[in-house]
Amino acid sequence: MSQIISFSADNDFANDLDSLIRNSGYQNRSRFLRDAAIFFAEDKQRGEFMSIDDDVVIEGHLVVHYEHTVDQKLMVARTGSIEIAAYHHSSRLGHSCHLCVDVVHVKGSAADVRDVYRKLQNTQNVNKVSFIIAPMSQQDCC
Repeated sequence: MSQIISFSADNDFANDLDSLIRNSGYQNRSRFLRDAAIFFAEDKQRGEFMSIDDDVVIEGHLVVHYEHTVDQKLMVARTGSIEIAAYHHSSRLGHSCHLCVDVVHVKGSAADVRDVYRKLQNTQNVNKVSFIIAPMSQQDCC
């Protein structure tokens, strides 16, 4: 079910809104405003990944691009500080037969996730580490 929500905006913003939406890759004004509101609210409530309070439990995906070497395996699954819900490994990514990517679904305190993130950044042959934080949920589901 849909509900119409209206709001007031100054003339400059109202005139620029459609180009802002289009330049952001959206084709639907309602979806853009919904996503912008959710992003803004989560940012205000929780903060950026690196500044979230240490004891807040977060969930998301670590994405690790690295050069494959003989028998190299990342140490993410061997940590006791965060929960691992899923792990996916791909090799022969892109133009190089030596580039791999691991995507790891993790959950833990912000401090522990940041610790693993920083350790991965300082691991030999790791080219790039990203953390994509999951959206906040209003209530526990499971």
